Amino acid sequence: MNGLLVIDKPAGITSHDVVARLRKIAGERTIGHLGTLDPLATGVLPLLLGKFTRLAQFFADSEKAYTGIIRFGFATDTYDAEGEPVGPLVEPDLALDQIRAAAARFHGEIEQTPPPFSAKKIGGKPAYKLARAGKPVGLRPALVRIASFEITTLKGAEASFEIAVSAGGYVRSIAHELGKDLGCGAYLSSLRRIRAGAFTLEQSHTLEELEPLSGSVEKLEALCVHPRSILPEMPSVTADEQALSRLRNGAQANLPEFSRASLVKVFASQRELVGIAKRVVGTLFQPVTVLSGQ
Repeated sequence: MNGLLVIDKPAGITSHDVVARLRKIAGERTIGHLGTLDPLATGVLPLLLGKFTRLAQFFADSEKAYTGIIRFGFATDTYDAEGEPVGPLVEPDLALDQIRAAAARFHGEIEQTPPPFSAKKIGGKPAYKLARAGKPVGLRPALVRIASFEITTLKGAEASFEIAVSAGGYVRSIAHELGKDLGCGAYLSSLRRIRAGAFTLEQSHTLEELEPLSGSVEKLEALCVHPRSILPEMPSVTADEQALSRLRNGAQANLPEFSRASLVKVFASQRELVGIAKRVVGTLFQPVTVLSGQ
């Protein structure tokens, strides 16, 4: 089975658990996800199946959007609700405008240190394994871009928010730093991803919805995102047999594409995505990734 399927991940399981369950449902071993969601988090988790996993490189910089709740009053060692409290416990006396003013600094390009309990690698080992063993976790700050961060409501010690952040950004770290800035501590209480790149909740399917379709490749493929909607920044072009033959064999070919885009999606038909090609000059293209053979 080849395609891109958007899953609405439930809380309480890892992204790897979702992959494992879909392997059983689809009967396809080669599956990869586009951006890990913590067990606490729910929402949009795009999965590439079969030969479509070769497209993962083109999604590396996809922006993510979330809604969630930040709980003020104390921090946790994981920066979310699954961790142990650290530091003093206080009764926060905060106003909505006060939190919004503090949140204003989390906008544009900022340096962010990932949480110690994260999948970031240190010497080849995930940081969370070192943290669980009580070993020092020396993670370096990374540059991330926050397109928007809005505190929408405040009820007691809990503030609801909406955020859009670049790939590699940790919302947990933002919640933790916001609590430090306000002097009362905070952690991420809940998180729901509503968009990953171009993929939204409206396109997603639950595992419970898919499980009755186990083994039915045709029905499962019908739920996949249409190949022409994948990577919308790349124009789609339908090639003739001669061009397809050359591209499938790694050779350059002329394509009827005049947008001047550097990368294009090459199709053999309305749905059959053959691969991604890079413009050499004019209408001459070189294959970058090939998904289907002759």
